[in-house]
Amino acid sequence: MYAITGITGKVGGELARNLLAAGQPIRAVVRDARKGAAWAAHGCELAIADMQDTAALTAAFSGAAGVFILPPPEFDPEPGYPEARAVNDSVVAALMAARPARVVCLSTVGADAVEDNLLSQRSLLEAALRDLPMPLAIVRPAWFIDNVAWDVASARDTGIIHSFLQPTDKKLPMVAARDVGRLAAELIVQHWSGTRIFELEGPERVSPDDLAAAFAAALGKPVRAAPVPRESWEPLFRRHGMKNPEPRIRMLDGFNEGWIRFQNGGGETIKGPTSAAEVIADLVAGPKA
Repeated sequence: MYAITGITGKVGGELARNLLAAGQPIRAVVRDARKGAAWAAHGCELAIADMQDTAALTAAFSGAAGVFILPPPEFDPEPGYPEARAVNDSVVAALMAARPARVVCLSTVGADAVEDNLLSQRSLLEAALRDLPMPLAIVRPAWFIDNVAWDVASARDTGIIHSFLQPTDKKLPMVAARDVGRLAAELIVQHWSGTRIFELEGPERVSPDDLAAAFAAALGKPVRAAPVPRESWEPLFRRHGMKNPEPRIRMLDGFNEGWIRFQNGGGETIKGPTSAAEVIADLVAGPKA
């Protein structure tokens, strides 16, 4: 049996679908039974557990051949990342008590960056998990192509996508969430020892201009990428309700300045098959019935 956290998201959902297709039993770890109802209908066992509830997580992870760790994202963390630290402590304690056969963790590109930024939360997660006695696989995906879901309406209505990634002709490693989930599904049923790191990106590197071109092809109309001025980021984020936007700003700086990148520090490099054009065409078409 495989215990999956984050199953209601794109990556966790793709992981679960691949395991179910292979006939593998799944325990869906969710905070709300209503959100897990669809997975229960597919034959998954439900475990109700908040990521800071060590006892509930221990029960959810007990007896598992593999556990997939995907902490809830915190886009506006308090200074010092106390939210991430609390989750990490709970997850590690639960894994130590439950002793599953192996662990797969979703981290990120830039988890090995030296400068503090929003992705440092995943640096803390990796550090917390590395001393576990069971085999650990750390998946570091590139920038998610699926983030352009926020741009569909703007591309359709105005012919513009607004880009924090700059300059707009700079190509970056990006990856489809579905490819991340598929890799996690492959890893969680494997047997290995020690810690493995996987750096995952798509078939080719992509710029915001390339994303705009993919929108243009999908919509059948011109679309261009417009850079959001750096000096406008903080007031913009604060207007959107953020209290501590500096980590997010520094993350964007890291991509733009090049210090958030794949550094090939002993990891295994993998390229997923799904292109940006495929992801964007699916987003423009909308949810399948």
